[in-house]
Amino acid sequence: MAAFSERTHRPFAVAEAATLLGRTPALLDAWLRPLPAAWIAAHEGGESWSAFDVVGHLVHGERTDWIPRARLIMTVGAAQTFEPFDRLAQFEGSRGRTLPELLDEFAAARQQSLTDLAALGISESDLDRRGRHPALGPVTLRQLLATWVAHDYDHIAQIARVLAHQYAHEVGPWRAYLRVISGQPG
Repeated sequence: MAAFSERTHRPFAVAEAATLLGRTPALLDAWLRPLPAAWIAAHEGGESWSAFDVVGHLVHGERTDWIPRARLIMTVGAAQTFEPFDRLAQFEGSRGRTLPELLDEFAAARQQSLTDLAALGISESDLDRRGRHPALGPVTLRQLLATWVAHDYDHIAQIARVLAHQYAHEVGPWRAYLRVISGQPG
């Protein structure tokens, strides 16, 4: 695999980001809804997350993270620090829920977020507006929105890894070729 180069980098564009963000709920729904419960609950051990946990995390983030922070940047900028995000809130928020319920809630929340994003009317110059993250300090709206997209893909990759690991001991010598299981760069 070639080393990272500027040719692999895409400049951030709100419309493109919205398109990418709009696809995540359908992808997760098609991928996860038909799986048996044991696969949805599977994890990598310890405090790792299952696919169910990840979807719950995405629901929580959709409600409390991206759009509220974007609004804050657009209205008061860095004058007010973002509310800290509880990365583990899904464990309480998803208790007693089913995966189909979470997938449906995520799809509805993401649609609302994309409607709200469009309503913000973000211009190219707005992307350089600054906010204040409680741990990272100054951040731009561009960084926040680009992170939203990358965050989706980070969790999509996490789910793929968790699911692939369920057969890690069954693949035999092919493990050496499966980066998703071996952790080797590709």
